[in-house]
Amino acid sequence: MPTLHAGRSARDKRSSARNVDGTLRKVFGHAYLRAGQAEVIGRVMAGLSTLAVMPTGAGKSLCYQLPALLLEGQTVVVSPLIALMKDQCDRLRGLGIQAVQVNSSLGAEELAQAELDIDEGRARIVLTTPERLSDPGFLQRLGRHPVALVAVDEAHCISQWGHDFRPAFLEIGPAIAALGSPPVLALTATAGDEVAADVMKLLAIPRSGLVDTGAYRANLHFGVEQLANEEERLRRTVEFVQQEAGSGIVYAATVKAAQLAFDALKARDESVALYHGKLGARERNAAQEAFMSGAARTMVATNAFGMGIDKADIRFVLHCQMPSSLHAYYQEAGRAGRDGQSARCMLLFHAKDRTVQQFFLAGRYPQLEDLDAIHRQLLAEPPDGEGWTANSLLDALQRPRTRMQSGIAVLRQAQLLKIDRQGRIAIRKRAVAPADFSAVLDAYKDRRIQDRETLERMVSYAQSGQCRWQLLLSDLDPSADLKRCGSCDNCRRIAAHESAMAQPIVMRHEAGTPARKMPAFAADDRVKVKRFGPGVVIAADAGSVTVAFADGAERCFHPDYVSRVRCRSKGEAAGGEVAGALPLPDGSSCGKNP
Repeated sequence: MPTLHAGRSARDKRSSARNVDGTLRKVFGHAYLRAGQAEVIGRVMAGLSTLAVMPTGAGKSLCYQLPALLLEGQTVVVSPLIALMKDQCDRLRGLGIQAVQVNSSLGAEELAQAELDIDEGRARIVLTTPERLSDPGFLQRLGRHPVALVAVDEAHCISQWGHDFRPAFLEIGPAIAALGSPPVLALTATAGDEVAADVMKLLAIPRSGLVDTGAYRANLHFGVEQLANEEERLRRTVEFVQQEAGSGIVYAATVKAAQLAFDALKARDESVALYHGKLGARERNAAQEAFMSGAARTMVATNAFGMGIDKADIRFVLHCQMPSSLHAYYQEAGRAGRDGQSARCMLLFHAKDRTVQQFFLAGRYPQLEDLDAIHRQLLAEPPDGEGWTANSLLDALQRPRTRMQSGIAVLRQAQLLKIDRQGRIAIRKRAVAPADFSAVLDAYKDRRIQDRETLERMVSYAQSGQCRWQLLLSDLDPSADLKRCGSCDNCRRIAAHESAMAQPIVMRHEAGTPARKMPAFAADDRVKVKRFGPGVVIAADAGSVTVAFADGAERCFHPDYVSRVRCRSKGEAAGGEVAGALPLPDGSSCGKNP
């Protein structure tokens, strides 16, 4: 297939810019493009493959929707969520754009009409899933007409380093090649250096194709509350929702916690809907429709809800349980305030949350026995006698589907199995020893290590006394040079302390006037922080404590997570070691206070 839009003249570019501006106003009703959109759309119109990292609410969808109306050929959009696909398809049709969706939720009649529109070249935008895109028959259907652009939404899912890695995304690269390698637009709200490099490699996007508009959004106000127990968590969830105005989302890490929060809010006559993966498709769709229309003010959900949800007026996002990473947290919290108005993002943190996420991580990757089970099943006779497909293989295995999908992807990457044009899976190497599987899984060791480190950074965020935005951007956008945001809970606490310290010290207070709260720690105090060990205080105020550790690291904590230890100097240590003594950066040692 010939490459479209290569080598434009200056006159072509001016004409293209006029067409973009006119289409923006007439079809989409916007007077101007937002920051970052113009650069991304310009690259797409020039036929240049691009990875666009843009914050939630920055208008990523417009970056492919607008060019789709101007490019010579159809635009194929790959999206991980069927519910999102339906919303986008309905909205595009409402604008008079010929769009179709092709996925497993369609009835026979609707699917037949979508396929007819594709066959006859009427569809300007085709929205589909990674699984459907990898189907040989569907690829042949798309290939009957030129494909001008392939847009990959939530592109971090294609990377083994992404916080929401999905094995089906690995099929997108080969599918694009089968379509003649048209230009690619990969879109995501979060992508660190490793994720970005992985996405660009797998989708053949050059290094020069990265457009990162930054992650900072001044209208989002972050905060964390420390909880003592589960009863307090549920009470604060209800109180927070009742106190906040406007619509919002309450995220839980588990289905059980989501159900408890939903029941508690419902019992207090809150307008609330529930969404999680164990509900049927009809129940999930009804909940989403209620929230999107405003019939339900608050959505209580697991992370199964929200990716790409286009509701601009969400005023709060409350995480009643901690997610697995700062990238995931930013994705979910960033669904608030897409209209640019002020919004609150609150995390309720309990130390137990870390254990919950460790449990999820442990079940994320295939084990030796999983790879062996896949291999043995492929050696068995398939139910239709014609060969195994991914679906028939997953049904026959009767093991956790996500882990098995990962296992199939791992074996394919290791070239131990292959998938033909009809989607049939076959073994390349019939005699496989356990050592072969062990070698395959070695590639996941680094990912497991990184997952643990990622989780620890999320825990550190929850426990820190430092500016929340500075902590988020250290993970999301390390190049950002941001001063304290001034609006998060820690910044407000620090500002209040600095203001109080600037006032003259009053030795005697009038009746009813509380004394100024002084720092709980002072410089050079010997302390211990759970999970980090012993250290020395180098700075402290009423809301935060900065501690230096023996490895040279300096970290900032909320005072609740720091405790003093009893210390012995180097001279005292010569007279005999203290049992359980803790080494400190200056060479002295400490034992815990009794």
